[in-house]
Amino acid sequence: MLTKFFIWRLKHVSHKQFVYVLSVIVGLTSGLVAVFIKNLTHYIQLLLEGKLIQEYHTAFYFIFPIIGLLITYLLIKFIIRNKITQGIPATLFSISKQKGIIRRHKMVASLITAPVTVGFGGSVGLEGPTVATGAAISSNLSRMLHLNQATRTLLIGCAAAGAMSSLFKAPIAAIVFAIEVFSLDLTLVSLIPLLLASISAVITTYFFQGNDILLPFNIQDEFILKDIPYYILLGVVAGMVSIYFTKTYEILQNFFDRISSPVKRLIIGGLGIGVLVYFIPPLYGEGFDVINNLVQGNLDQALGNNFFNLDTSNGWIIIALLSGMVIFKIVATCFTFGSGGVGGIFAPTLFMGSIMGNCLARILHLLGFDTISESNFTLIGMTGLMAGVLHAPLTAIFLIAEVTGGYELFIPLMIAAAISYTITKYYIPHSVYAMELGKRGELITHNKDHAVLTMMDLNKVVETNFIEVYPHMTLKQIVNQAIVVSKRNIFPVLDKESQSLEGIILLDDLRPVMFNKSLYKKIKAHDLMHKPPEIIDLNKDKMTVVMKKFQDTGAWNLPVLKDGKYYGFVSKSKLLTAYRRKLIQMSGKQ
Repeated sequence: MLTKFFIWRLKHVSHKQFVYVLSVIVGLTSGLVAVFIKNLTHYIQLLLEGKLIQEYHTAFYFIFPIIGLLITYLLIKFIIRNKITQGIPATLFSISKQKGIIRRHKMVASLITAPVTVGFGGSVGLEGPTVATGAAISSNLSRMLHLNQATRTLLIGCAAAGAMSSLFKAPIAAIVFAIEVFSLDLTLVSLIPLLLASISAVITTYFFQGNDILLPFNIQDEFILKDIPYYILLGVVAGMVSIYFTKTYEILQNFFDRISSPVKRLIIGGLGIGVLVYFIPPLYGEGFDVINNLVQGNLDQALGNNFFNLDTSNGWIIIALLSGMVIFKIVATCFTFGSGGVGGIFAPTLFMGSIMGNCLARILHLLGFDTISESNFTLIGMTGLMAGVLHAPLTAIFLIAEVTGGYELFIPLMIAAAISYTITKYYIPHSVYAMELGKRGELITHNKDHAVLTMMDLNKVVETNFIEVYPHMTLKQIVNQAIVVSKRNIFPVLDKESQSLEGIILLDDLRPVMFNKSLYKKIKAHDLMHKPPEIIDLNKDKMTVVMKKFQDTGAWNLPVLKDGKYYGFVSKSKLLTAYRRKLIQMSGKQ
């Protein structure tokens, strides 16, 4: 039946029309995934937040996250039986190094584990798992329909746009997110499918959840020109907090990566998140309730019952409590990830940004600047931190404006986002999503040349059909054993025992002497060899580095080492042929 469908489609439906239909299907699927994950998470929270947690909340705030992480661990070990990598970074890796191919188990892995992690109080968000699930479904749908790499990547972007559109009811911001984070080209070829996926996803959410708004907000304090210095200050603070967020995330992730035992990670991370939530209850779960209470001015509800029963009528005590929430939210998030929890960093970023903005506004109030709007600073703080942590300033601006309806705050949103992004980018070259890929040189960017090189596989352009010679071989041996039988004009000179590269001999080096038989026993390989202009390390050098070495040296062939030993050569002609082929694949014109 599938074969008959392929034949019918080729005869009656153009590729463009087919992609449009698939983008709608992907959007609807992503919307359903978002609704399922969100509703299941809220259902788990509803079951847990009964009279017990209301009356004895401190004890249960400690134990619930540990139970959730234990259940998640058991689900992964005995049911899923595959490692679950964190959502958006894993999706970016599949695009850059796996041609957009995502394994089938990821279609259901996050769908089950993320609601358990967050529902039981894990201090992470649901956006990453939703994007990962939608991306896995679209990738496998593309493979089933035998679509090329360019179309597969586009549909993964559509899944990301659909997931974000459905979760936040922000279809425009979702499109910007897919373009900004997944480095999709902003052309009509990509824009229309993204638009269709985003619209179909948000309609799905409206159908199941009605008109509920994630962050209901009415602007009470309009933007005033004289407040610009304060918004500049907010942008600077957001940049500094973004750096703290990213550095803390990196340090704690590296700490957990060094722990080989998953049980040890579960114990350490579970106890860590349990203790933090016990002392700071607002760190429990995603934290959107806290954000809403801050935006609406319900401070007591936002702070919860603080463990030390501090006097919240004192302004500086409030600032201390808010600062603690900012400082420890990312720690709680990392403990959740480190112990094996499944989630995303989008919600923690919004949480920290809102509290940071509110805290700064309160500090300015206590210093005598009474005109500052706490609600506006709360919203703009989210934008500033999102722009810095995620390196997605446009997504940050449109998301907060669209979700809250705060379009009148566009100017301060732009100011804070631009300053925070600029400061963070200077110190942190890659976002939290792309940190590891960026370090390894495997990150896809909007630079088309860099993107093509990143997606190329160096192993596939290495040639190994070269005749090897050894330093003490005579000219006669070289002629009889190498030149006569070789079809190449370059000969690697190797140490016979270690197989390390000593040098190279070109056919041009041999021509002046190869016909003079009187020199056959006098000249040896080490007399003719010379150092290559550059060497390629197969274990370390990425394709961008390889291309630069060819560009700098002007060479046509460069030797390749693997584990310190000679492996083969890369020729410029084969490299450029592979580059052109990959460029054609990425453009979808194959």
